[in-house]
Amino acid sequence: MVLGEKEVRGGDTQITDMVYSHNLLEKTKVYIVISSALFQHITALFECSMAAIITLLVSDPVGVLYIRSCRVLMLSDWYTMLYNPSPDYVTTVHCTHEAVYPLYTIVFIYYAFCLVLMMLLRPLLVKKIACGLGKSDRFKSIYAALYFFPILTVLQAVGGGLLYYAFPYIILVLSLVTLAVYMSASEIENCYDLLVRKKRLIVLFSHWLLHAYGIISISRVDKLEQDLPLLALVPTPALFYLFTAKFTEPSRILSEGANGH
Repeated sequence: MVLGEKEVRGGDTQITDMVYSHNLLEKTKVYIVISSALFQHITALFECSMAAIITLLVSDPVGVLYIRSCRVLMLSDWYTMLYNPSPDYVTTVHCTHEAVYPLYTIVFIYYAFCLVLMMLLRPLLVKKIACGLGKSDRFKSIYAALYFFPILTVLQAVGGGLLYYAFPYIILVLSLVTLAVYMSASEIENCYDLLVRKKRLIVLFSHWLLHAYGIISISRVDKLEQDLPLLALVPTPALFYLFTAKFTEPSRILSEGANGH
């Protein structure tokens, strides 16, 4: 009888050890995946930063981290190819040049350097760092970039002028929409939910930086002292969401609708 109890206890111990080992293995896999994703983001940030620096260095004036460009006066300055002259109204003379040089072409140069650096550095770094990912998952970021770069190139070629004038407003709208979507998907309804995880604070501060950048971009250079106080409004969208989230909770709306309110 005692021997049987020992065998049962031994079997329970083995099962407990197996469950513990399985849980530990799962946690290790999750940690490796998160670390690999983080390193891939850092690698992409490094590639884009290096591409931006190299693009500035090879642009006029060469060797310095600033550019000398023509002044933009109107939207048509970005699309000079549409204004080629036709002296006899029959033959079009293709003689126009980039009126906003190098603001239009410098973006294409930047994308080219991003692509070159990605193809040179990303496979080596990903192969060494992302050991916890499968071969297909390991290079998904490269495949995604090979799709996105042509799309971004076409957007710049077609809508470069529109993006030049609208990008501050695009940044403001995207920062607001993505912040609201993230807080809703993460079920953040109060300040405690926001402070309980560092990741949420990082996302919040990142959106605040984008929002501040958009406000600074819209500000007038000659009247910065009047426009910069608008930066105090950066936390307003997040605070508004936290104060009003409890009033728009779906369960509350459904319960009030069922009660006839």
